[in-house]
Amino acid sequence: MTESPPSDRLAAWRAYIEASQRLFTRIEDDLRSASELSFADYHVLVLLSEAPGQRLRMGELAGRLVFSPSRLTYQISAMQRRGLVARQPCPQDGRGSEAVLTAAGLLALRTAAPHHLHSVRTHLMDDLDDAEVACLTRIFTRLGRRLQGSDCTAAAGDS
Repeated sequence: MTESPPSDRLAAWRAYIEASQRLFTRIEDDLRSASELSFADYHVLVLLSEAPGQRLRMGELAGRLVFSPSRLTYQISAMQRRGLVARQPCPQDGRGSEAVLTAAGLLALRTAAPHHLHSVRTHLMDDLDDAEVACLTRIFTRLGRRLQGSDCTAAAGDS
């Protein structure tokens, strides 16, 4: 028999789950209505726009998005059909491939960004004071690092 969590931790967990799902849904709905991009599309475009040469190896992109290789392949293929990205052989070794931001993808990102930022501000940031923003940053940075370390440990154990 497992010990049940204290009620304050259970309440925090449930509040997090319910609010984060509502927040994600609201932000994605706003993004789709303003740009016809999904949140995953937008995240891919942001990562590629910030990368040197606006290109990333597929494995690195999957890791940054926290996508499985098959999910990334599906995502990039769908975006490629819409002209937002291209998939090209990796110039360094020719074995791997890279996702590359296209001019149409950059234009879609630039068009969607103000709407997305407004949505994030409206549904999250404007409701937080500076101390709460700092607290969220500390919590999710620490949690992200720990979970990323767990991913690496689990992947090493699978080999």
